[in-house]
Amino acid sequence: MSTEGVEIFIPGKPQALVTPEPVKLADNKLELLAPAKNADYGIEAIRHGADAVYIGAPAFGARHTAGNSIADIARLCEFAHRYHAQVFVTVNTILFDSELEDARKLIWEVYEAGADAIIVQDIGLLELDLPPIALHASTQMDNRVPEKVAFLEHVGFSQAVLARELSLTQIRAVAAETKMRLEFFIHGALCVAFSGQCYISEAYTDNRSANRGECSQQCRMPGNLSTRKGEVIATNEHMLSLKDNNQTENLEALIDAGIRSFKIEGRLKDLSYVKNVTAHYRQQLDAIMARRPEFEPSSHGRCSYSFVPDPDKSFNRGKTDYFVHDRKPGIADFRTPKYLGIDVGKVSKIAKDHIVVDSNAEFNNGDGLGFFAKNYEKARLSDDKLTGFRVNRAEGNVLYLKTVPEDLRVGVTLYRNHDQAFEMLLAKESAERLVTVNFALAEREQGLALTAFDNHGHSVTVTADFDKQQAKDIDRNCEGLKKNLGKLGNTDFCLGEIELGDAAAVFAPASVINNLRRDAVEALGQARIQGYQRPTPWERDDSVRYPQRSMTYLSNVANQKAKDFYTRHGVVSIRDAYEVRPVKGDAPLMITKHCIRYSYNMCPKEVPGIKADPLQMELGGKEFKLVFDCHKCEMLVVG
Repeated sequence: MSTEGVEIFIPGKPQALVTPEPVKLADNKLELLAPAKNADYGIEAIRHGADAVYIGAPAFGARHTAGNSIADIARLCEFAHRYHAQVFVTVNTILFDSELEDARKLIWEVYEAGADAIIVQDIGLLELDLPPIALHASTQMDNRVPEKVAFLEHVGFSQAVLARELSLTQIRAVAAETKMRLEFFIHGALCVAFSGQCYISEAYTDNRSANRGECSQQCRMPGNLSTRKGEVIATNEHMLSLKDNNQTENLEALIDAGIRSFKIEGRLKDLSYVKNVTAHYRQQLDAIMARRPEFEPSSHGRCSYSFVPDPDKSFNRGKTDYFVHDRKPGIADFRTPKYLGIDVGKVSKIAKDHIVVDSNAEFNNGDGLGFFAKNYEKARLSDDKLTGFRVNRAEGNVLYLKTVPEDLRVGVTLYRNHDQAFEMLLAKESAERLVTVNFALAEREQGLALTAFDNHGHSVTVTADFDKQQAKDIDRNCEGLKKNLGKLGNTDFCLGEIELGDAAAVFAPASVINNLRRDAVEALGQARIQGYQRPTPWERDDSVRYPQRSMTYLSNVANQKAKDFYTRHGVVSIRDAYEVRPVKGDAPLMITKHCIRYSYNMCPKEVPGIKADPLQMELGGKEFKLVFDCHKCEMLVVG
């Protein structure tokens, strides 16, 4: 059992919380990594506080519908590098032999567009002539154990996205064996399977492979659960639909465990989600760094917002911190895979064109409200479903509707899943990100010199020659100089400190100071861009051995280059990926940490004396056997 956060009671002494010492890493930069559906979304993510964004390449990304042109990737990189933020491009599907050359050319184009790293699943890419671009190991590579992550470091990866299922103890174990930056999902949708270990979509939905960016999300469908003898346990429930990830309360513990990159899921989410969730975690990480100055953000600039970030107001299926503190109940919501929203009260009256709600919430015209058609809290009925409506006009707790739903009843709980006032705020320009600039004005023989410098080592000096005069009132002159130097207007900068020195006694026309300021700010912006350096690839050790000698279809090897790579690194038996050669007969089509026995209070480890009957699940019209590996505490969905 993990000791993370375990309360240990010693007789006769106060109860104490045992907290492990932070992992000692040389890397002190924390990275907030946000999703970018397209370049405009990525720009807004950076404005709202992202240190880096990840975006889909024109092809071979794990979100089939989220590709982007090379021109747009270049535009995003240009904007990001102004703040020394980074752009990671996803090339994270498995590849067939016929696709490798196209992928190689694409990676060169991505590199030439200014991208900082590519996120990779297919190891065959390492056998190609790639540009000198940093490599990140996608979570689709199933990065769960220290040996695997250490191997990836030795063969050239500089960052690895860890499996979402890891606990703090397991993250610490990985961090102890690698110098790579470790990345971890902190928010958004949770795939119920270990990433890269689900083949249900490929097997049953016209070859729509999750490993090739085309998952059909059958796991979000309702299903039926029974024993293999036919005893019904549950009907029409979303047994594999997890709540959404939210690690707000665990950020500092994750830092201490060795995480340095904090990843938000959502390349298919809308722009308000990206703005809101990014701003929320920016504030959370900034608060931690304010308390702990040994850490600093990995990019430059401070953000201000026209709204109060609240992730509960953006799409989510409820929240869970999953297995970070080991297994616990409540990681799934079997009622619905949809965005339920925030509980805003119960219906107290229903009229022809309006309803009255017993609530302390403030309602707005255009709010979206949802409810379960029957009282789900009292009984799980097969026809319970989430439905909803829009508020036409709100007058306090009286809500006027275009049509009152027929199945709405007095006493039903309402959930707000669209806050119109909040969305209107986010639809406007909602954030500003500025880099601090400091000025030092100095007298020179023919006029003045203005040095502009940021807090990150960039400095420029510009000069102006004019007919100098001594100021008659030094205090008033200083006031005027500072006022004109502070007019930063529509730039990327905010004012820091101003040093006037001997220039305080020099009277200069406002036009001279304004021109100096404009030239200095423009030059500093250029110096910052020129001073930006993309990360470089890590050294590669071809002598290192892969931790396993044989590989099944679960290793997702889909091309000859990948086979060549693993063979050179000591693997002697390699089976083709499921997408290349499907398994005949029963085989695990999903491996998951989510345990249905545990969720239905049927776990032999948790319930003494319970009989562990074999279970089966019907999902989307297909039958699956459930196999439980209690030693690993994992569930296999076999079909």
